[in-house]
Amino acid sequence: MGDHDQGHALAGQLLDHRQHLVDQLRVERRGDLVAQQHLGRHGQGAGDGHAKALGLVSVQAGKGVFVQEPTRAEVAGAFAWPFAAQVSAADTFQLRFALEGFACGLAVGVMTAEVLDILEDNVEQKRRELRAGDFEQANRLDFEFHQRILVASGNQAMCALVTSSAEIFLESQKLPFIRPERAQETWQEHRKILKALARHAAGPAQKAMLQHIRSAALRTGIAFITLGD
Repeated sequence: MGDHDQGHALAGQLLDHRQHLVDQLRVERRGDLVAQQHLGRHGQGAGDGHAKALGLVSVQAGKGVFVQEPTRAEVAGAFAWPFAAQVSAADTFQLRFALEGFACGLAVGVMTAEVLDILEDNVEQKRRELRAGDFEQANRLDFEFHQRILVASGNQAMCALVTSSAEIFLESQKLPFIRPERAQETWQEHRKILKALARHAAGPAQKAMLQHIRSAALRTGIAFITLGD
């Protein structure tokens, strides 16, 4: 009996209906079991968004939802990183560690009440999206949170660097969501950063950002040495 007969979806297969995503999607990838359990709780909308974030499916306009072909890295049990030919995921996290920690410290000195209100709304909205299981929307809010702090820092060179490589940075912020059981940690870390910014405490704000990026990398399975180690 083939995979399809057993209810397994094959790479490249068109899924009949989106509401059948949970039943059909049995691609063996990292975090797949947790993802299936999560999709079963939150239904079709969360299912599509979460499966896309994991790289399990692709949605093609006018054609439907297709199961993605697993890459060699995924077959080996690792996550998918689409920019491997340009830069590694580990190098990207290290760059973010250097840039965003410094930017967060700079932002404290010029942080306005208006920007703090926007960041507070962002953090609260992200909490709601995570509880609803909308990881795609939570990822967008995650990216906006980091972007606003970079802009608030006033360092145009850093902003230009991130803007020119926005897709790579966005992808790195998507990776921690491959472990949905730990997704709330990203919100807790953002809240800690926000509290330090609200106190205008440069040291704690920078430290909270550095811890957040390093923890995000670790949730993805990436560990790197820093000067403080």
